[in-house]
Formats: sequence, C-alpha cells, structure tokens
Amino acid sequence: MSASTQVNETAGDRLPPRLISLMVTVALGSIMMQMDATMTNIAYNTLLKEFDTTLLTIQWVTTGYLLAMAAVMAISGWAMERFGARTMWITSITLFLVGSVLCGAAWDAHSLIAFRVIQGLGGGMVLPLGMAVLAQEAGPGRLGRVMGVLGIPSALGPVLGPVVGGAIVDDWNWRWIFFINVPVCVAAIVIAWRTMPSRKSPTAGRLDVPGLLLLSPACAVAVFGLTQASKYGSFADRHTVIPLAIGLALLAAFAVHALRTENPILDLRLLKVRSFLSSSAVLFFASVALFGAVGVLPLYFQQVRHHSALEAGLLLAPQGVGMAVSLLVVGKVADKTSPRLLVIGGLALTAVGALVCTQLAADTHVVLLGAALALSGAGTGMVMAPAMAGAIRDIPGPVIPRASAANRIIMQIGSSFGSAVLILVAQNRMDHLIETRDLTPDSLAGAYGITFWWVIGFVVVSVLLALLIPSRKPTQHQHAGEASVPVL
Repeated sequence: MSASTQVNETAGDRLPPRLISLMVTVALGSIMMQMDATMTNIAYNTLLKEFDTTLLTIQWVTTGYLLAMAAVMAISGWAMERFGARTMWITSITLFLVGSVLCGAAWDAHSLIAFRVIQGLGGGMVLPLGMAVLAQEAGPGRLGRVMGVLGIPSALGPVLGPVVGGAIVDDWNWRWIFFINVPVCVAAIVIAWRTMPSRKSPTAGRLDVPGLLLLSPACAVAVFGLTQASKYGSFADRHTVIPLAIGLALLAAFAVHALRTENPILDLRLLKVRSFLSSSAVLFFASVALFGAVGVLPLYFQQVRHHSALEAGLLLAPQGVGMAVSLLVVGKVADKTSPRLLVIGGLALTAVGALVCTQLAADTHVVLLGAALALSGAGTGMVMAPAMAGAIRDIPGPVIPRASAANRIIMQIGSSFGSAVLILVAQNRMDHLIETRDLTPDSLAGAYGITFWWVIGFVVVSVLLALLIPSRKPTQHQHAGEASVPVL
C-alpha cells in the first residue's frame, strides 16, 4: 500500500469538524441533565429543613422530574422529523432553562415539585434528540466512537454533580443548584443555533395522537409504580400493583395499536431488526444492574460509615473515572471490534465489581471499594456505548430518530426498575434486622451488600442476551441512510 493511500485512509477515518461540533453541542446538553439530577439529590436534607416537610414529599422533586421525562421521550422522534433537530433541541433546552429558573424561585415543596415537572418536560427530549442527530451524521462506521464520547457526560455527571452540589449547598444556597443551569443553557442554545441541522423529514406525517395518549401515560404510570414499590416496601402492595397493572395494560393496548398503524409514534416493527432487539434487551437489563446500584452505595456511605453527602460523592468518584476512561478507550475501538465482545467484556467487569460489593462491611477498606467502583464504571462504559450504537447501527437513516427515542425509553424504564428492586431488597433486609434487633453497623452494611447479588443476577441475564447481538464488525463505507436491515 502506498504512503498516499495510507494518508488518505487515515484522513478519511478522522471525525469531520462538523461532527465534532455536534458532539460538543450534545455533550453540553447531556452533562447539564446528568449534573442537575445528582446535584438535586445532594440537596435533599437542606430542602427538608427549608420547607419543613417530609422525605416522602421531597422525593417527588426527583420522581416528578423522572415521570415528566418518561412522558415526553416518546414524541422526540416524531418531533425531530416534523420540526427539525435544531428547533426541537433549542425548544427543549429553553423549557429546561425556564424550569430551572422557576425551581430556583420556588417558595414551598409543592411549587418546587411542579417546576421540576417543567424541567423534566424539557430535559426528556435532550438525550434522544442528541443521539438521533449524532447517529444520522456519523453513520454506522463512526457510531461507536461517537457514542463513546457521548457517554462521557454520563460518567462526569455522577462524579461532578455530588461534589459541585455539595459545595453549592454548603457555601452558597440550594437555589443556585438550579440557577447555575442558566449560563449552561444559554451556551447550549447559542452553540446549537450554529451547529444543529435544521432539516425536516418529508415522511414525518401527522402525530400519532392515539399512540401518544397510550404510550406516554403507560411509561409514566409504570415508572410511578416502580417508585411506589420502594416507598411502600413491596411489589405486592396495592399502591404498587394498581399503577403497574394500569401501565402494563396501556402498554399492551399501545402494542396492538402500533402494529396496526402505518406510522406509530414508536414503531414496534423495529424489533424485527435483530441488532435492535438484542441490543435493546441488553440495555434494559444492563440498566437495571448498572444504574440500580447507584442509589445503594451513597446510602451505605452515609448511613453505615456516617460520611457527609459531599464525602460520599467524593468516594463515588472512582466509578465515574473508570467509566470515563472506559468510554474513551471503547470509543476508539468500537467501530473496529465486535459489539458483542465489548458488551460481554464490560458485563464481566461489572460482575467483578459487584462481587466485591456483596461483601460490604462497616470497615471495608476504601481502597478496595474504590477499585470495585472503578471496575464497575469501566464495565458500564464498555456496555453502554457499544450497545447503544449496536441498537441503531442497522436502522435505516430516516427511522433513526424514532429508534433513538425507543432506546432511551427502554433504558429509562430499566434504570427505574433497577433502582426500585435494589432499594426494595435493602429495605426488606433492614426491616428484618429491626425485627430481630440486630441493627449493628456490620449487619446494616450486609443489608446493602446483599443487593449486589441481585446486580450479579441481572448481569447474568444481560450476558445471555448479549450472545444474540450480531458479532460482525460495522463496515466503514456504510452510511446511516444505506444501513442494511437484517431481521430475525
């Protein structure tokens, strides 16, 4: 091979400046959403005192945000096709900006919850829109690297959020947790105006209103049911069973509707694409395992080891660092390596980290915990970037926005389900300890440790599903609009 040919191939393999600008734009919006969620959690104790209310009320500051996000994710694909990515991105960021300002000005717990819903309605579309735009611009040959970079904000958010949030609460005022979003939102809007594509899809058609009225409430009610499980300590409680049953019934009704409609808001026919079906299934169960544990360790650090929220955030940093490093490495090799191998390798690292955490005690060495968290974070990066890329790699370009929205909904429900299950397991174990009057630091640590056996169980299910992911490497010459559609 001649030197000139090698130079041309190397240049052709580089990411074009326009794609890099888009990646910066999407990453800016993504890290804003990630940090907002973690900073708000750090402020819970302060909000309890500020508004003289209960934890059951304050938890809706997060739950309301989560439900609002789930409700609007379903329309992000259609909205992008109908109005264009630039219009919808700027609209979403602007709505998030308005919600942030209102949250900072909240006068009681109920007004804060209402304004968080407004934030969620804006924030729910940001990640699906960003993923769809990048997937269309990158094409399958560059999708792994792009998703790896996009995942970095997901790693930085859990690291920076608790630290920055703790510093703001301690040194300034809790309201600045929301006001700090203002300059970031303005920057994201300005950059998006210059970089985001404005093209619309001629095939967008009308909004599938019946599908929207079935799917969005189904997602919201199902997530609500999962949060109720952790609140009432049982999946058999009527407060959990009723919303879950309603959510499942609405989902079943939507499935019937979607399969009979030409252009449904969420096309279930995508499940005929093997790579989409297998990768999406892995993303669901991996989200249960990977993100369900995120809510457990902060409680362990604060309740068993009596660390402050800021100290707990710092102790969780190795997980984010491991994830960031993993995403950088995986991003460079994802387009040249089988996604199946990367996903299974990442799940193996996650299992090793979880195995260490099954042995939690009151005096477990922080270096050992840090190493386990770093492994778990590295595993998360190895799973998420290839699985997200694999899910839409074989989807034709015009269908990518809707496939991306479906992807995010699957991950959102998986994360919520995982959090509910693991907190429920820990709570039931602690109830047993209270009944037996064995609530020592080591037994309390063991209650959190037992939840990681469930993490390992979900990882095993994810590995089995990952075996169904096509093992072939993506082709460099293939473009998003020309993607093949291998079906089952």
